[in-house]
Amino acid sequence: MALNLMLQGTMSNAGKSLLAAALCRIFKQDGYRVAPFKSQNMALNSFITAAGGEMGRAQVVQAAGLVPDVRMNPILLKPTTDVGSQVIVNGQVVGNMRAMEYYRRKREFLPAVLDAYAGLDREYDVLVIEGAGSPAEINLKADDIVNMGLAKLVDAPVLLAGDIDRGGVFAQ
Repeated sequence: MALNLMLQGTMSNAGKSLLAAALCRIFKQDGYRVAPFKSQNMALNSFITAAGGEMGRAQVVQAAGLVPDVRMNPILLKPTTDVGSQVIVNGQVVGNMRAMEYYRRKREFLPAVLDAYAGLDREYDVLVIEGAGSPAEINLKADDIVNMGLAKLVDAPVLLAGDIDRGGVFAQ
């Protein structure tokens, strides 16, 4: 069973991805088998693995030289409109969904998230988990599978990142 650590942010663009990449490299440099994990990522551009699966590019960078594995990012949302995304689960396209449909169905995807996490948990010494957006987004809290909801499910301690230059750290 791996040790885990989760990074959450006061907002999108607070530096979570960069901090996760740095921590993965530090743990690797210290001799640990380390992997990144982000249960749900929203990104327009994706990385195609050798097996043909799609995943977030940030997790490829965070992988610190590992062969990219879709389990590192089991849900990828690729925006198609201002209210919808292409939903990719375990590297494979499930379909296009409006935001409300995805939120309604999000719990259906939780087993894929937990299976991906469990597989990495068995293979690595340390998992560096990245949240998304902000854990304080009240409208997303009920069925959260990427921030505090996931932290509770996998019993991960959480570090909070903020960028005061982008404004509002104290308010956030």
